[in-house]
Amino acid sequence: MTLSRGARIGLRVAMAVGLGVIYVPLLVVLANSFNADRSFSWPPSHLTGHWWSMAAGNGGVRTALWTSVQAGLVATLLALVLGTMVAFAVQRYDFFGKDTISLLVILPIALPGIVTGIALNNAFRTVLSPFGIQLGLFTVIVGHSTFCIVTIYNNVVARLRRMGVNVEEASADLGADTFQTFRYVTFPLIRSALVAGGLLSFALSFDEIIVTTFTAGAGVQTLPMWIFNNLFRPNQAPIVNVVAAALIVLSVVPIYLAQRVSGDDARVI
Repeated sequence: MTLSRGARIGLRVAMAVGLGVIYVPLLVVLANSFNADRSFSWPPSHLTGHWWSMAAGNGGVRTALWTSVQAGLVATLLALVLGTMVAFAVQRYDFFGKDTISLLVILPIALPGIVTGIALNNAFRTVLSPFGIQLGLFTVIVGHSTFCIVTIYNNVVARLRRMGVNVEEASADLGADTFQTFRYVTFPLIRSALVAGGLLSFALSFDEIIVTTFTAGAGVQTLPMWIFNNLFRPNQAPIVNVVAAALIVLSVVPIYLAQRVSGDDARVI
């Protein structure tokens, strides 16, 4: 399709405005994390790394960071196992209700977070409380796994569709059993999809706050929750900016790596 010069300019302007709306506020947060003025006057009178050192020494920040890392890693591990199993079941086998199961697996990421959070909170209180299991890190991990599975499932299903079954059938014809075929043929071909899905799952879990709020209970606080709880405390405002800036960087890295892994693999295949 050929566009006129005016249409191309208009699209470029619209793209620049859209990117500006998204990324200019993030750049302001990054700049304010080095702003020496506690009131964040703009432009900054001078820059300092003092707030970063204070954030690094803040016990609440370190505890919340470790909680987010734990929840993200375990939720990603669970999602890798469960999402991969469901993807193989749906893509490699025909059975009654396959399309319904596929829809149910994808649905959690499409539902509003507050709906998922309320549903999980009610389920945990109804099902787990009689067994003495209260809201805490375990329930946070389970809650995060519900939407992390979707990224793994989508990546693995897409890769299995592109692979087809020819290489696996060739492996079986050469005498390999099911586990040998998976180990030497299937797994190497889906490995990059698992890595990309795992990185995206960790990023989603690390940034999640709505579902976490409903599933964490009183004794658990992730890094996004710490930011929200301290956002309107004047004495904590500089540290909140630092933590938010660090969170931006920590979120960008896994998404960038996932994109690189997926892009490199697409060129190979």
